[in-house]
Amino acid sequence: MRLASATVMILVTGAALYIGGWVLTTFVALAGIILLAEWWGLVRRFAFSATARLAWAAGGVVYIGMACVSLLFMPPGLRWLVILVVIAVDSCAYFAGRRFGRRKIAPSISPSKTWAGLYGGMAGATLVVTGAWLLIAIAVSGLGARPMSVVDVVARYPLALLAVMVSGCMLAVLAQAGDFFESWMKRRAGVKDSGTLLPGHGGLLDRIDGLIPVAIAAGILSSVAW
Repeated sequence: MRLASATVMILVTGAALYIGGWVLTTFVALAGIILLAEWWGLVRRFAFSATARLAWAAGGVVYIGMACVSLLFMPPGLRWLVILVVIAVDSCAYFAGRRFGRRKIAPSISPSKTWAGLYGGMAGATLVVTGAWLLIAIAVSGLGARPMSVVDVVARYPLALLAVMVSGCMLAVLAQAGDFFESWMKRRAGVKDSGTLLPGHGGLLDRIDGLIPVAIAAGILSSVAW
């Protein structure tokens, strides 16, 4: 069931990203509505005053809304890169944590998260971002008289390579922070999952909690760059 629901989720998301246009807009809007509903489902379990609920509801609209808007308006290539980075962080953190995880980061919030998992996620994100940067640099150099190889790019732009690697690490930390934040909310709410939409996975917020802050950061950087 877990594998089947994950497969369906990947196919539907991939199709929406590939088609783009109104299909992608509709998909992101529906996802945003579901995320806000799950957010509110957690909030109403631990925020009991009207003021607290209003503040949390407004915060959810801003937090989730910024991620949705960022995903819709960033360049398609960057959108794919953001998603691949988050997948790499989750996958590498999982396997590194299972294999080498000993020391917990914050057991009172998320007992399964370890420092080894964080380092694995940072390594995965760095590999994805660095690989994308190298491919772009080589492709751009191919437009000139003398195309560069990977060695040429690294030798000519060492500081840029370092900046790219650091950005990969920072994106991994952001993804893990999003995961921790949602785990903290669930702890306060006294529930294991944010919802039951995805059989074997919980709610949508459980699956893309790391994507939200990464999308916001990428959207802000993209708007500044343009």
